[in-house]
Amino acid sequence: MKNKKAVVTGGSRGIGKAIVKELALRNCSSVLLTDISFASTPEECAKEIESELGNGTKIFAFKADATSFNDAQATMQEAIDKMGGVDFLVNNAGITKDNLLIRMTENDFDAVINVNLKSIFNYTKAALKFMVSARYGRIVNIASVVGLMGNAGQSNYAASKAGLIGFSKSIAREVASRNITVNCVAPGFIETDMTKKLSEIQREALMKNVPLGRMGSPEDIAKVVNFLCSEDADYITGQVITVDGGMVM
Repeated sequence: MKNKKAVVTGGSRGIGKAIVKELALRNCSSVLLTDISFASTPEECAKEIESELGNGTKIFAFKADATSFNDAQATMQEAIDKMGGVDFLVNNAGITKDNLLIRMTENDFDAVINVNLKSIFNYTKAALKFMVSARYGRIVNIASVVGLMGNAGQSNYAASKAGLIGFSKSIAREVASRNITVNCVAPGFIETDMTKKLSEIQREALMKNVPLGRMGSPEDIAKVVNFLCSEDADYITGQVITVDGGMVM
């Protein structure tokens, strides 16, 4: 499996970066990550991850807007040019713009739908052109427990993630005959830059709903993504795997 090639959207930080590193350690000889912005430059981001890995896996970074269909096409062409193909696609790019519906703006609703849901269409369609021809592919979409249970103040985010799940199940049925699987990973509360902004009181209130009593790590998500891309998951498709410490049962 170590000769596989992966594309990971939103891969420069947080859960996305953890996924890039896990795939590079376990399954892939090369990984291309995308993001709309980088702390420095795409090239420096790629070199930093290669240095952290230290195992010879080649990392490429490409600046792309997940909401742009043309950028998705360009990303896949970059993957072909730099890596020679794409076996795995992990749709991880996402944003939040939380507010109660009565206060939510149309722009905030549209922005979340475009980044979290439209991007899935953009990149899946772009990748399938190559996967169908190769008669092989693994697509993993990062959903959320909020897409399964809803959450006050996150109607836009919940709608985008619920839509992502429905999209994934539909595409899984379309491409199964081509040896392509499509699955979702639904994280619960994970230690990221977003959750670091929560107050201690907010964190304690959230943990009351998590039987394991702690937040998850980006690596917890990355390990499940890696499993779904591996040969061990060849007979799994159209599924949603929650990684949430037991929050949704």
